[in-house]
Amino acid sequence: MPSTVATHRHLLDVAGLSWAELSSYLTAADAARRILAAPAGRVDLLKGVNVTTLFYESSTRTRISFESAAKALGANVNSVAVATSSVGKGESLVDTVKTLRALGSNVIVLRHERAGAAWLAARVFDGSLLNAGDGSHAHPTQALLDLSVLVRHIGAKDGTLKGRRVAIIGDLLHSRVARSNLHTLRAAGAQVQLAGPAALTRGFASLAEQRDGITLCSSLAEALDGADAVMGLRIQRERLDGGEVSSFEAYRQEWGLSEERVAAHAARGCVVLHPGPMNEGVEIHPDLADGPRSLILEQVSEGIPIRMAAIWKALRGDAPLTAPAATRKLNA
Repeated sequence: MPSTVATHRHLLDVAGLSWAELSSYLTAADAARRILAAPAGRVDLLKGVNVTTLFYESSTRTRISFESAAKALGANVNSVAVATSSVGKGESLVDTVKTLRALGSNVIVLRHERAGAAWLAARVFDGSLLNAGDGSHAHPTQALLDLSVLVRHIGAKDGTLKGRRVAIIGDLLHSRVARSNLHTLRAAGAQVQLAGPAALTRGFASLAEQRDGITLCSSLAEALDGADAVMGLRIQRERLDGGEVSSFEAYRQEWGLSEERVAAHAARGCVVLHPGPMNEGVEIHPDLADGPRSLILEQVSEGIPIRMAAIWKALRGDAPLTAPAATRKLNA
C-alpha cells in the first residue's frame, strides 16, 4: 500500500511495525485492562474527543469493541449507519470522511470492502484514522489482539513467541486477518505454518519462499505438526466465486479442525483461536470451538483493551496510558 500518508496518528496496518512498536500496543492494552477491571470500568482521559465508527461492511465484534473502547476512555461515540446514510445517495468515501470531520470527528474507525480504502481516507482526514479491516488486505487490531492472547498463553519468558509454532488453516486467499497476523507473529519470533485448499492459498507459496519462518503446508496434518497454537479461518462464503470450494462437506473432511485432529498432530497443550464469525461444523468442530483448548471468547474480550490502546496511541502517541490515581487505588 502507498506509504505517503503520515502514519504517526493513524493505525492503517501492522506491516512495517517493529517488535518494539508492537509491544508498545500490548503494554498500553495491559493498562487498559486495569482500567476496565476497576469498579468504574472507565476513565475520562479522552473527554471531549469524538470517535466515529464508519463500517461499510457488517460487523459485530469489531464495531462494538471499538465503540466500547472509546467509551471506556471517556470519548464521545457516534456510529454511521451506512445503509441509511448519504452513501446510499452516491456520496463517495472521501466526501463522507470530509463531512464527518466537518461535524467534529477526531477519530474515524473505518471498515471497507475495498483494499486500500483506509489509506485513501487517511489522505483527506487530519484526525486519526483506524483501519478496522479493508477488503482482503489488513486487519491490524485483530492481529494485535491475537498476538496479545498468544503471548499470554504460549509466550516465551522474554514476552515474545520465539520457538513457538502457530498454524493458520483455511481461507487464506480472502483473509485480511491472516495477512496481518503473518507480520505480527513473525515479528514476535513465531514459526508460522499455513494450509488450506489450493484455490484458497493462491500466492502464499511465493510468500513463504520469500519470507523466513513461513511454511505453506500441503495437508492439515503437516500444518498441525508440533503447533503450539492453531487458528482456524472462516470460509468467506460471500467472497467465493463458486469454484474455489467444491462443497463445505468436502472442506470439513479434509481441512476441518477437530479435537481429534489437533490432539493427534499438534503439540501438547496446543491452544485454538478463530477470529470469528465461525462456520461451526465446517472449518471448526463444536468440540474444539467450545472445548478447553479454545481461546475464542478471550479473543473477543481482548478486543476492547487492544482497541483502547489503538485509539490512545493514535491520539497520544507514546504517552503512557495510565488510570487516574483514584482509579488505581480502587483497583489495587
